[in-house]
Amino acid sequence: MNNLSKYIITVCLISCGSLLAQNKSTPTFKTKAETAYFSTLEVLSEALLKQQNIDKKSEEYGGLLDPENAIYYTRAAEALYPFTVMYRYTKDRTYLKAAIHLGNWLITKQEPTGEWIENPWSWTGTTADQLLMMAAAYPELKSHLSKKERNTWEQSMYDAGIYLVRNMEPDFASINYVPTTAGTMAMLWQNVHQDEVFQQKAKELAWQTIAKMDDDQFIHGEAARVHGVKYGVDLSYQMDMSLWGLTLYARITGDKAVEDYVRKSLAHVLHFVYPNGIIDGSWGARSYKWTGYGTKTADGSQILFSLFADENSAYQTAALRNLDYLQTAIKDGLVGYGRDVWAFGSKTGKPNLYPTFARAKNLALALSFGKHQAGDTKPIPADKGDWVKEFPTLQVATVRKGPWMATVSSYDYHDYTSWGKDKYRHFPRGGAMLNVWAEGFGMLHAASQVKYERGEIIHMPPITDSIASLTPRIEFRNANGYFTNLYDVKSHLQLEEGENIVKITTNGELSDEQFLPGGVAYRYDYHMTKNSLKKIVTLRYHDRKPDVAIVEPIVLSEAVAIKKQSDTEVQITSPKKTITLTVEAENAELVVGEDAERFWFPFPGLKAYPVKIKIKTPKDGFQEQVTLTYEID
Repeated sequence: MNNLSKYIITVCLISCGSLLAQNKSTPTFKTKAETAYFSTLEVLSEALLKQQNIDKKSEEYGGLLDPENAIYYTRAAEALYPFTVMYRYTKDRTYLKAAIHLGNWLITKQEPTGEWIENPWSWTGTTADQLLMMAAAYPELKSHLSKKERNTWEQSMYDAGIYLVRNMEPDFASINYVPTTAGTMAMLWQNVHQDEVFQQKAKELAWQTIAKMDDDQFIHGEAARVHGVKYGVDLSYQMDMSLWGLTLYARITGDKAVEDYVRKSLAHVLHFVYPNGIIDGSWGARSYKWTGYGTKTADGSQILFSLFADENSAYQTAALRNLDYLQTAIKDGLVGYGRDVWAFGSKTGKPNLYPTFARAKNLALALSFGKHQAGDTKPIPADKGDWVKEFPTLQVATVRKGPWMATVSSYDYHDYTSWGKDKYRHFPRGGAMLNVWAEGFGMLHAASQVKYERGEIIHMPPITDSIASLTPRIEFRNANGYFTNLYDVKSHLQLEEGENIVKITTNGELSDEQFLPGGVAYRYDYHMTKNSLKKIVTLRYHDRKPDVAIVEPIVLSEAVAIKKQSDTEVQITSPKKTITLTVEAENAELVVGEDAERFWFPFPGLKAYPVKIKIKTPKDGFQEQVTLTYEID
């Protein structure tokens, strides 16, 4: 029995007793997906209810209080749609009242020109998200509103829609807002205001998004601006926001061409879903919020996968695997940073409310619009076969060979003008093997930022500890600073696929965070077979001879133990499998556990244990080579 099955049974036992005690309806579903989505939605919704202000004398009556920052986020009002869906299935009027009061509260926060400010900032693009939830919920809530409330809600939605018509463009926001608004405009047009201006704006935004797709169907525009134009790909935002927004628009309006673009993109991004449900967004331009289950403040992938599950049931498999991984980040009904670092560094020991209402929104949409499949579903690509999926437009590849799955990235995006300051600087690149999964073992490696940067302050903990990146890498420090392959923006991948082996090669210069080289060149050769994963590191010292280290952080999954067996061997054991790491080098020292307390990261919410190969400065010659071989029993 897997973790998701155990979770569903536990939730059902608890929630069913509670429902019966309060004379609620107990929903039954025909598919495993609907059961899982509802079970998790219920847990999240109950936690959100506890944060609602129920003091009728308060100015914040109906709003949801963030447990970390004590702020009534305007965006938290998106929970009104999850509450509406919960009422639909349980007939519990607590949810109905919560949805109405939350919507009424949101309207009091609306600006005279129609937008909502995403407090505590001045950003207004999230008006698209709030309006989408209001428009989606309105047909079900309308009969429960007074005439005055109906007029107020309809006027509020119209004003927000007009604001978006006038302002939403790729020049205004990161690209995920554009397709989200396309879906919002279509929903508003269908459910509330049959005004042609909303229908026209929806189409315009959808096709502006398609124009940002490259030949591998990745959407550019998530990071910094150059001459006013946004560039940068982020897989998590594409899956958690953009693709399902486009699909909602396409399904409502009948735009088959847009739907086909999404279909092609979805077939590609499915190869980033790992067997344990992690979706690898670690290489993206906005991976400073990558959590493993998605991106922290975006909605989620269940709605996207469920929209196409009737065409390929592997999408439903992917949705459930990812939901299974999401469970590891839920505590007391709140969604945290990740499995092992639930709320490290937060002000109160609890995460803020964003990922909880965002994931609830996603699950509510999946229940409402998904094409759920009964019975057994197809495996995802990560479950079977030997394959290599290369994405030349990004210099990123995913590989499944024997017991291994891995992602290698030389994605060369960088913020040329420092438009985003340090926000888009520290995602890992340089031909690094970012994530590695081993069959029967779990995650061996999992990537993080090179250096912790609070890209969006209110969403990210104010960590003052000196924490170490979780990404496998080559590095050195000298008087000029810190240099690593993870800052190299000029590396390229070369792939060679044989019958029994996959070879990936990359080379470049160890560079600092300004992307400037420091006098040491590197080459990575990865050899993946059915028996082993081999990493061959070649260094060429040309002008400088610093002490260089190869760092291999090992993810500390449950009950994993790491022990140095000899000067050349490390044993990594889990309850089911043992992995042996062997180091071949003539001029290096194997060090295990140095600075171990620093190897944790809030994103993706994991801890690791460091294995380092310290290469001694060569007295003669200019080249050193180290071979690391992982073998799984």
